[in-house]
Amino acid sequence: MTSANRQEQPSNSEGQKKELLDRYENIDRIAFRKTLRLYFKRALWVAVVRTTYLLKRLFDITASALLILLLSPVLMGCAIALHRDSPGPVFFKQVRVGRWGKLFLMWKFRSMYIDAEARKKELEAMNEMNGGVLFKMKEDPRITPVGKFIRKTSIDELPQLWNVFIGDMSLVGPRPALPSEVNQYSLAERRRLEVIPGITCIWQVSGRSEIPFDQQVGLDVDYIESQSLWLDIKLLLLTIPAVLLGRGAY
Repeated sequence: MTSANRQEQPSNSEGQKKELLDRYENIDRIAFRKTLRLYFKRALWVAVVRTTYLLKRLFDITASALLILLLSPVLMGCAIALHRDSPGPVFFKQVRVGRWGKLFLMWKFRSMYIDAEARKKELEAMNEMNGGVLFKMKEDPRITPVGKFIRKTSIDELPQLWNVFIGDMSLVGPRPALPSEVNQYSLAERRRLEVIPGITCIWQVSGRSEIPFDQQVGLDVDYIESQSLWLDIKLLLLTIPAVLLGRGAY
């Protein structure tokens, strides 16, 4: 080994040692910058999520108020028809499960005879909904003549605009389930409870009751993972022809 190499080796070693010491001397400063960057990213994400929620909520309040006003003649006409059709209250209220499992009263126009719940047990063996969680029949004998029409046209859902206005529901989101249905949910199916339930959703405009329950859950999860205000507007526009055609509604 030459004398030049002998002199270069300790010099390199001293340089590496100095670099290592400098790095450890600045470790607190580096850690602080990384922590600050992490908190900034987190705060930015929270701000985006909350802003999106506030925009959606503002849209729901404005749209539901306008729709209640514009559709008031339809609401009054339906109430009169139901009153003359069969004995019982015009409105039907039912406990449903909202976001994070919160219970609320969902409003609908009554489309069934007043003894419908008592007669349900007799008809459970005739359930036509695949999956067993939901109960659906195309020719349900509990439905009144006017009730059949308002179900086909989704007029029975219009009182839920009030639920949207007060914040229990949204215009777009997974349909709110009964507590008895949620009790049968698997862990994956409980993802539907991560967002505020809605009047319309992806599977409502894609076939409604003709879509098996597991596919309904899959479509709801797709919505949750890609939801945006523009997607909500698109689904609302798609709801109009779906209601007019009445496909899968019973």
